[in-house]
Amino acid sequence: MIAMSDMPEETERKEMYLKSHQHGAHTLIAVCDCDIMGKKFSEGHLCIDVSPDFFGGEKASSTEVEAALAAATMANFVGCKTVEHAISLGYVERDCVLSINGVLYAQMVRM
Repeated sequence: MIAMSDMPEETERKEMYLKSHQHGAHTLIAVCDCDIMGKKFSEGHLCIDVSPDFFGGEKASSTEVEAALAAATMANFVGCKTVEHAISLGYVERDCVLSINGVLYAQMVRM
């Protein structure tokens, strides 16, 4: 079996959108699953707007997301693939993930 890190980047599927926002010395990374871009989800008092203005950077592979997160001070993750990837990399604890109408959402802050 080939590990994801052993695969050439050009063969990896780009299943997430990645956008970087610079705020002074801080870098905020916004990552979401491609299939939920532009959609809104709500449940009870929780609501998330997967806005192209905030999340709509470039399509990215898992490796590209991992590289961007290495330099990020904050991150927002929306979508099942995206949040599961953040969990697998150790940026998010499963107990800290919200589900909004079945869509996973998490944040990360590095202090």
